[in-house]
Amino acid sequence: MSARRLLVKVTCDLDAAERLNQALTVPATAAASGVRVGVWLSGEATSLAVPGFAETLPALPHAVPVAELRDTLVELAQVTVCAQCARRRDLTEQALIPGIRIAGAAAFVEESLADGVQALVY
Repeated sequence: MSARRLLVKVTCDLDAAERLNQALTVPATAAASGVRVGVWLSGEATSLAVPGFAETLPALPHAVPVAELRDTLVELAQVTVCAQCARRRDLTEQALIPGIRIAGAAAFVEESLADGVQALVY
C-alpha cells in the first residue's frame, strides 16, 4: 500500500455529469489500486451519501455508473460529508449510507495538510 494519501473534495453540481464522474473515478481507481483515499462530499454532492440517490442519476456513456463508484469508495476509502452542507439539508449520519461520516472544516483542513497528502478538488 502506498504511503501517500489522496484526498478528493467533490464540490461540483450534480448536473455536471462528466466532472462528477471524474471526481469519483479518480479516487475509486486510486483506492482499488491500494492508495489510501479520503473523499469529501460538499454542496449538492452530499446527496450521493443518501441511500438510493446515486441510482437515480442518468448514465454517462462509456463511464462507470455513479452508484457503483460511490459503493467502491464506501468500501475502500473514507467518505465524509461536509457538516455545514449536511445541516443545510437536514441530514444526519443515520440518514446516510452506513460507513459515511459527517465532519467539519477543521477535519478537512487537518486531513488536507497532513504529510504525504495530495488534495484535489472537483
